[in-house]
Amino acid sequence: MATRKTSAKAADSSTGKANVSAEDMKTWYRQMLLIRRFEEKAGQLYGMGLIGGFCHLYIGQEAVVVGMEAAAKEGDKHITSYRDHGHMLVAGMDPKGVMAELTGREGGYSKGKGGSMHMFSREKHFYGGHGIVGAQVPLGAGLAFADRYKGNDNVTFTYFGDGAANQGQVYEAYNMANLWNLPVVFVIENNQYAMGTSTKRSSKSPNLWERGAAYGIKGEMVDGMDVLAVKAAAEKAVAACRAGDGPYILEAMTYRYRGHSMSDPAKYRTREEVQKMREERDAIERVRELLLTGKHASEDDLKAIDKDIKAVVNEAADFARESPEPDVAELWTDVYA
Repeated sequence: MATRKTSAKAADSSTGKANVSAEDMKTWYRQMLLIRRFEEKAGQLYGMGLIGGFCHLYIGQEAVVVGMEAAAKEGDKHITSYRDHGHMLVAGMDPKGVMAELTGREGGYSKGKGGSMHMFSREKHFYGGHGIVGAQVPLGAGLAFADRYKGNDNVTFTYFGDGAANQGQVYEAYNMANLWNLPVVFVIENNQYAMGTSTKRSSKSPNLWERGAAYGIKGEMVDGMDVLAVKAAAEKAVAACRAGDGPYILEAMTYRYRGHSMSDPAKYRTREEVQKMREERDAIERVRELLLTGKHASEDDLKAIDKDIKAVVNEAADFARESPEPDVAELWTDVYA
């Protein structure tokens, strides 16, 4: 039976006077909180030695992927860099399979052989997770080319960071994407630090999205700490691509609270800077306040959501611990010559 949706007005959002349903707001709140709790648990497991190699956490940037995916439909494709766990979860991949892969277990999405940077799910249209900086950008254009060739209206979301925005293959992909009018949204997740280098020191052009103008690509900057603003910008970009007027560039201004990876002490910025972002700009807290002030959820409702999510994350961690390590024979599977 259909239910009437109440509206939660995003009064403090750059989306202006746009209204969204309280149910949608709760969905985005849950998704962002799932990412954060999952990443916090991944950080714990890394500290315990259960996750090896590199591990790049998405804490602080949750509104970008949640807002973007709110504009997606079944069949749309997703590809990103190594800071990818949040993208997998929002794409609908099972937290248990993601955590098992992080811990190198047989129950992982790549049978424990890919780790943090190399997880895929064709079923969920998620194509990685790529460890080479900027490598996913031309791959994303290629995925979009496949859909244009097939004549459907699917869109590819190609995510990369401000550091990758300085890589040459990005601009080769821009050129080909607009030359062939590909349905791809290039999403620059500008968390303001390429590893440990501030964009103020590494980029002469303050607005990275404007670089697409040389190739005739439209774009804009959006507040990546506001899920409502991201969703509104994403809908505009996606509509252009579905109408055959792609590609499109979105530069989402966001911020990561942790270091570049788990091995990064992040001494290139002050504690005060990070704390200020947490207190004044946190994306999850912003939605939480909208739900509470609009009386669309109570403190108890939100505590219940957090409790449910913690149970999901703990179950994923338990599954990862209990899943066996891959058999040695797996070294020779999925290898092509």
